[in-house]
Amino acid sequence: MFTGIVERTVAVRELIPVETGARLVLELGEIVGELVLGESVAVNGCCLTVAGFESGGGVRFDLLAETLRLTNLGQLGSGKVANMERALRVGDRLSGHFVQGHIDCCAEILNWEEVGQDHRLVIWLPAEFARYVISKGSITVDGMSLTIADLGLDRFTIWITPHTWAVTNLRQRAAGELVNLEFDLLAKYLERQGLSLQSA
Repeated sequence: MFTGIVERTVAVRELIPVETGARLVLELGEIVGELVLGESVAVNGCCLTVAGFESGGGVRFDLLAETLRLTNLGQLGSGKVANMERALRVGDRLSGHFVQGHIDCCAEILNWEEVGQDHRLVIWLPAEFARYVISKGSITVDGMSLTIADLGLDRFTIWITPHTWAVTNLRQRAAGELVNLEFDLLAKYLERQGLSLQSA
C-alpha cells in the first residue's frame, strides 16, 4: 500500500528486454541500503518487487509482459527519470490517499502548460473508467496523488503546484506522452457493493 506522495525521482540506468518481459535497473543511490530483496516499491505508481542489487547503487526490477502492456514502464530508458515511493508504514501520516500500485490504464497527456507559477495538466479519460472519477476527487497519475480540478466527458484537468513540478518526473513530461493512472480504491469498492459515486 502507498499514499501517492512521491519520495524522489530516480534515474533509469537501463531497460533490457527479456523473454518474459523486461529488466528495469534504477539508480537509487544512497537509499539502496534501506531496501531489502523482495520489498515492494512504487515506480511511476506501479508496485514492483526488488529483484536484486547492482553496483553503484543500482536496483533491479523484473517487469512481466502484463506490466509492460498496462503501464508506461516500457517507455523508460537511459536518461529518463521515474517517480518512486516506498510502501506505507503503519503509523505514517497519510498525506495523499490509499494507493495500491495496481495501474488501471495508461492515458495520453492532452495539454501540459505553465500558467503563472503553476502548471495545468490535462489528461485523456478513457470512457470505461469515467465512473471512478469526480470533480475534486483523488486520482493517481504516475504515482502522484492528485486532485481533479475540472472534469469533462473525456478528459480531466489537474493543477500542479511548483513543489510537485520540482520534485516529480513532471519536469520531463510533454503533451502526447502516456501516464499511468490508478483510480480511487474507494470508488471501486462502492461499485462492487452496487453503489455509485453519485448515489453515495
